[in-house]
Amino acid sequence: MAASAGPVLVAEARARAARRVERDQRGWAAIGDDGATLDIALHPPTERDALADQAAAIAWVETWRDVHDAAFDGITITWAERAWASLGRQRVPVRCTVVGADAIAAFAGPRVAREWRRLRDRASLIVERFAPSPPLSLALRAHGGTLQRLDETDFDILIGVLEWLVQHPASGYRVRQLPIEGVHSKWLGAHRSLIESLHAAITGRGSLGLLPPPGLMRMRVLDPTLRPGGLCDITAPIEELARLPLRPRIVYVFENLESVVAMPEIVGAVVVHGSGYAVGRLREIPWLRTAAVVYWGDLDADGFAILNALRSHVDGVVSVLMDEATLLAYRRLWVADPGSAAGISATRELPHLTASERAALTRIAAEGGVRLEQERIPWPAALVALLATVPA
Repeated sequence: MAASAGPVLVAEARARAARRVERDQRGWAAIGDDGATLDIALHPPTERDALADQAAAIAWVETWRDVHDAAFDGITITWAERAWASLGRQRVPVRCTVVGADAIAAFAGPRVAREWRRLRDRASLIVERFAPSPPLSLALRAHGGTLQRLDETDFDILIGVLEWLVQHPASGYRVRQLPIEGVHSKWLGAHRSLIESLHAAITGRGSLGLLPPPGLMRMRVLDPTLRPGGLCDITAPIEELARLPLRPRIVYVFENLESVVAMPEIVGAVVVHGSGYAVGRLREIPWLRTAAVVYWGDLDADGFAILNALRSHVDGVVSVLMDEATLLAYRRLWVADPGSAAGISATRELPHLTASERAALTRIAAEGGVRLEQERIPWPAALVALLATVPA
C-alpha cells in the first residue's frame, strides 16, 4: 500500500498555482477562464506526525491560518476537526480551493499575477478594439507569450499598426512608407508574424495590403519530366514560382519540411512547403489551380486552422492523414499540447473543415489536449496514404 502524501506546504501550493498559470494562461486570455479552479488536498499531519514533531505540525497549521486570514476573493481554505486521543480536538486545514484565473495567479505570487494581468488586459483590449471572433481567439492563444513579453511601447505600436492596417486594407505602401509613429522596417520585421496572424484573424485577409518583400517558398518537383532546367529542389519568391511553366496533376502541401524533403519521385507531382499560415499565398500560383491539391499537417488545433485557411483561398483542397482514425492509430506517438483545448474551441467555428476533420478535433479535446505531429507517423505508412491520392 502506497504511503500517504505528506502535508502540502504553502510554498508547494503556490508553486502548483504558478505551473497552472504557465500552462493555461494563453487559453484563459484568448477565450476566458471558464471557471478555472485549482483544488489542492492539503494532507494535514496525522496524530502520529504531530506527536513526532509537534512544533512542525503547529507551524504548518499556522502558515495555512495566515493564508486563511489574508484570504481574498476566489480562495477558500477548508478546515476540519480532528479528535486525537493524545492531543484532544484539533482544527486543521484540509483543502485549498482557488477559483478563477485572477485568483489562481494572485495565489501564485506577485510576479505571476503581474504577468498574467498584462496578458489578460492586452488580449481584452485587442478583442474590445477589433471585435471578438473564433479566429482572433486562436491567434491570441498562439501568440500569447509574445504579447505578454512586449514592452509597453511596442504594444502601443502594435495596436497602432493593426488599427492603421484595418483602416487601409490596400494601401500599396512599402514598410518604410507607413505613417505610424515608432514603426520602421526592422520593427515590422521583428514583429511581422504577430501582426500578420492578428491582422488575418481580425480582417479575414491574408495580405497586409503592403508591397511585400520577395516571399520565398520552397518546393520540390517530384516528376523529373516537369523539372524546369532539370531543377528538383527550388526556393524562390512566390511570384517567380508562379511564372514557372508547370502543369502538375497533383500538388502536395506539407507543413513540415522533413516530409517535403522525404518525398520520392512521383509522376505529375509537386510538393510545396506550406510555411504555416502563409499557405494563403498559394492562391497566387496559377498552375496550382488546375491541379489536385492535397494538404497534410499536424493533427492539432493549428494544423486544422491552417487547413481551413488554405481552403479559404484554394478550391478543392483535400486532407490526408488528418482524421480520427489516424489519430487513434498512433496514440503512442501523441505529445501533450496544453493549449490545445482553447485552440480547438476556436477552430470549431472555422467553416472549411469536413465532418471527419471536426471529429478528429473533438477527439483531441476529449483526450485532454494532445498533438500528433506529422513527422511522427511512420514514413512507410504515410507514403502509402499519400500515394493513394495520386490521380489515376
